[in-house]
Amino acid sequence: MEDRWLSVDEIADHLGIKRDTVYKWISERQMPGHKIGRLWKFDRKEVDAWVKSGAAGEKDNEDPNPTKDRSK
Repeated sequence: MEDRWLSVDEIADHLGIKRDTVYKWISERQMPGHKIGRLWKFDRKEVDAWVKSGAAGEKDNEDPNPTKDRSK
């Protein structure tokens, strides 16, 4: 049997994150997903490869205030 497309709730559960994070990652980090009408669907293999590439965590390590002088 082929893998089926996963919903937002199912991919969130698979990744151990909240559904709000899925929507945030779609818009801010180009998480691979396919919009079918009003629904987002996900290929588990595409998402797993995306996570393994490091794209899911790339912004977590950025300095939220890069102009702040840390020498003080």
